Amino acid sequence: MAGEGKARSEDLNLCFEKLMMLAFGGGKSGSSEGGVKMEGAVITEWKDIPVELLLRIVSLVDDRTVIMASGVCSGWRDAICMGLTHLCLSWCKNNMNNLVLSLAPKFTKLQTLVLRQDKPQLEDHAVETIASYCHDLQDLDLSKSFKLSDLSLYALAHGCPNLTKLNISGCTAFSDAGLEFLTEFCRKLKILNLCGCVKGATDRALQGIGRNCSQLQSLNLGWCENVGDVGVMSLAFGCPDLRTLDLCGCVCITDDSVIALANRCPHLRSLGLYYCRNITDRAMYSLVHNRVKNKLSMWESMKGRCDEEGLRSLNISQCTALTPPAVQALCDSFPALHTCSGRHSLVMSGCLNLTSVHCVCAVQAHRSASSFPHPAH
Repeated sequence: MAGEGKARSEDLNLCFEKLMMLAFGGGKSGSSEGGVKMEGAVITEWKDIPVELLLRIVSLVDDRTVIMASGVCSGWRDAICMGLTHLCLSWCKNNMNNLVLSLAPKFTKLQTLVLRQDKPQLEDHAVETIASYCHDLQDLDLSKSFKLSDLSLYALAHGCPNLTKLNISGCTAFSDAGLEFLTEFCRKLKILNLCGCVKGATDRALQGIGRNCSQLQSLNLGWCENVGDVGVMSLAFGCPDLRTLDLCGCVCITDDSVIALANRCPHLRSLGLYYCRNITDRAMYSLVHNRVKNKLSMWESMKGRCDEEGLRSLNISQCTALTPPAVQALCDSFPALHTCSGRHSLVMSGCLNLTSVHCVCAVQAHRSASSFPHPAH
């Protein structure tokens, strides 16, 4: 059986180029000229191409060509609509809204849909159509959809309960009530991007996330100025598997937020605190303390995992209240945080008083350089 499968794969590869020409303009339907021989049969018409081969072609061409292919004939349309699970329409610069309205009822098996825009095109009725037909959707990108309102969130809540990844960054019209409603139905969310959702990302919305989305692993709250300690603490208590959190520009948060994260989110790997100027040494020492506590609580048999645990990326740029001893203690406790050239996983831009802080690599490099004999004068 394995040999037969390999032979068929080679057969598909040999005739792929000719079939592409036949399918996309290299031959006329009904003509025997330029036919492709496969397994004893000559393929001369659209309908002759096996579904397996058609889906292989679809997997190798761009999404614009896939849409064109779905309009060739009913057989192609049905095969593509049933087999297509990933689609990106970000290439559509002027007519994305109408395109979504026409495609969503056909591509009902979609699991990933990317609708990122350079200029706002999508409107609520397009998202409502997606929610009405694409119930298997798991990954949706609606970033920069400035025209969308809470109606889109209500539709997604009811129609797409299996969402695990949602990007609505830059969707400035969404409210915190709309986001809270979404979380009550989309409880499988693992990755959520709310960057720039100033009206939507508030403590009320974060309380909803903490209450309903216990599987959340990654959350971007960049430049959400209405986020405060109440919201972040709700996240920390409700989302224990949180691994990546971007709080850059969340100017209202204080040490209490970081302390809650240190206490409740042992798997946290990446934390962004850029321009969070209320953060002080108290927050840094809470991270250090919980790092030590987590190390001591690990079984000896899991010793090899110690270095894998803990922060791997931290941005404290413009956190000007921090002092060198606290940040150095943090750097010493988390060996994956680097200040050395080319690695920079501990970012401290704008903190001129932290120039003395160095990771283990930088210290070792300095010692090695100092150990070389100096040339005699």
